[in-house]
Amino acid sequence: MQVTSSPEKAADVSRATNRQRSAASDTPADVPKRKRSKTERAIRRIGWNLLPPLTFVGIVALWWGAVELFKIPAYLLPGPQSVFSRCVTDAGLLWAHSKVTLTEILLGFGLTIVTAIPLGLLIALSPLSKQLVYPPIMLMQLVPKIAVAPLFLVWLGFGMESKVLLTVLLTFFPLLIASISGFQILDDRLLYLTKSMGATSWETFRYLRFPAALPVIFSGIKTSATIAATAAIVAEFVGANKGLGYVLLRGTSTMDIELVFAVLVVLTLIGVAINYVVEFCEWAMTPWQRAKNM
Repeated sequence: MQVTSSPEKAADVSRATNRQRSAASDTPADVPKRKRSKTERAIRRIGWNLLPPLTFVGIVALWWGAVELFKIPAYLLPGPQSVFSRCVTDAGLLWAHSKVTLTEILLGFGLTIVTAIPLGLLIALSPLSKQLVYPPIMLMQLVPKIAVAPLFLVWLGFGMESKVLLTVLLTFFPLLIASISGFQILDDRLLYLTKSMGATSWETFRYLRFPAALPVIFSGIKTSATIAATAAIVAEFVGANKGLGYVLLRGTSTMDIELVFAVLVVLTLIGVAINYVVEFCEWAMTPWQRAKNM
């Protein structure tokens, strides 16, 4: 009969103890704790998502409190209740001019996307294009766009074309720079690996270069999206007979400050909506980013 040595007995006891601890950790008494932890995580996620609208509510509350506390006259800073009331009263006017401005933003921003991203790819992959195309674009970027805006009115008139062109010029360069950086961000060792595996140029672009560039490109799209609304308003300032910029100038000239703030509220809502659309497109087109953030 073989007698087990003391080290072997100690190892057996240790393994038995670990099994008992693992079995005890899976007892039904711990199930409510797990459920509570999941509930807590869900509550924290909901609270985190509610922070942006709660911040907006806090800003409006501070606005209202400052007007009431310091007795600021309405012709300098109207209260939020009067501004929101004016938004409802002049909803038809604001909606009619919002459609014009929104059309200018979408057309200009859309043209920027379909031209800046392919041109960024061309400059990133072709040294010849970088030497021939990039310097004129850089020179064009150095020219103040507001200074040449009156020329657009002379060339294209007071129609929508001049506003769309100015929007394109103001939003083009940030997206172009982001596209060039995104398409150049890929490590050359990955390109050598895909080439050694027999991947074609199209397969390398589709499955490797383009997905790697998307996060950087979307950062440029977000930057250009914030500039697009400003560009359309500035273009309407130069010369227009419709649009939110025209309403803003009219309200300023007649000292209708409530109308001015109502236009600012509408412009803010348009900017927020465009930003959410861009973020949704990024969420839909970069599923690996969602998995990394989970």
